[in-house]
Amino acid sequence: MRITIVAGARPNFMKIAPLIRTIETAKEEGKNISYRLIYTGKQDDLSIDTTLFYDLHIKAPDNYLGVECKDPIDLIAHIMIGFNKELINYPAHVVLVVDDLSATMSCSIVAKKQGCKVAHLVAGTRSFDLDMPKELNRLITDGLSNYLFTAGATANRNLDYTGTERENVYHVGNILIDNIRYNRNRIKQPVWFDLLNLKEKEFILLTLNRRELIENKKAFRKTIETILSTAGDTPVVAPLHGYIQQAIESLQIKCETLHLLPPQRYLNFIYLIDQAQVIVTDSGNVAEEATFLGTPCITLNDYAEHPETWKQGTNELVGEDTELLSTKLQDALSDKWKQGTLPERWDGRTAERILQILTDKHTQTI
Repeated sequence: MRITIVAGARPNFMKIAPLIRTIETAKEEGKNISYRLIYTGKQDDLSIDTTLFYDLHIKAPDNYLGVECKDPIDLIAHIMIGFNKELINYPAHVVLVVDDLSATMSCSIVAKKQGCKVAHLVAGTRSFDLDMPKELNRLITDGLSNYLFTAGATANRNLDYTGTERENVYHVGNILIDNIRYNRNRIKQPVWFDLLNLKEKEFILLTLNRRELIENKKAFRKTIETILSTAGDTPVVAPLHGYIQQAIESLQIKCETLHLLPPQRYLNFIYLIDQAQVIVTDSGNVAEEATFLGTPCITLNDYAEHPETWKQGTNELVGEDTELLSTKLQDALSDKWKQGTLPERWDGRTAERILQILTDKHTQTI
């Protein structure tokens, strides 16, 4: 069986790495299986460096499509052209795509046109807001997929709601957890941690990525001021991309306990999630990892891709309500946080389930 695995952005690699490692193990055991890893972006993408592949214990992509477009339609078109050439040169039985990016949707369409089976990892997530570009990507990708791998019961219900045939839906669990389990003994404290006089479980981890958050400058200022004023003397560790750092610096807020840092390598970042007293984030992935690690997490959004993080886990949604943000942050800093439980199948064996399903289904078609 030949599998082509597609990544469209850095976070995708965290979700495909466990599957790649599982495939490599199967090959070593003599199973007739191979894969190609494709990145739709450029080889010199600064977010994709050698430390990422070392930390995830996988090889670099076999092919970089080299697509980088600001216009979303141009992006889709160029990815489809590039991926079509990839599949012509290297035919596959299965194309596995991840999450809800334009690359996810584009490569699904091409794969289907080329007669490949499409497997969607993290299928069934919904915001039910068709004005969100990602929601269209989700609907189209799920609609084209032969195998829909979901992380939880909520995603399964979403797919039922949209009329997806149940025989194509597989509740395999959250593959992000596979990485943490695999790397638990490899997690590293950043070299700067002691230099900043930080202590484990005595700092706030702040992560922000969504550009929508900084577009409303008044609301953004209030959010940052609320975090810092509520934190008091508790250090706020903020590993952020350049555009977010610049947005915070432009506010000209003086705060000695705020530590603005560049994005961290994977093993260092997991350490910060594990050792933070509380996390404030807009990332669904971070909320999921925090749920597994038992770290209190506050999400600056009105919905979560996986509601299990707040229904069962350690996550709470506050949207852009700064009063609620302050209340929840005070609760976490006062050790008044809820006790989370692990959602079903968030056990570190998701990749094994996926490969077993793909192998069994492929064998049935031979």
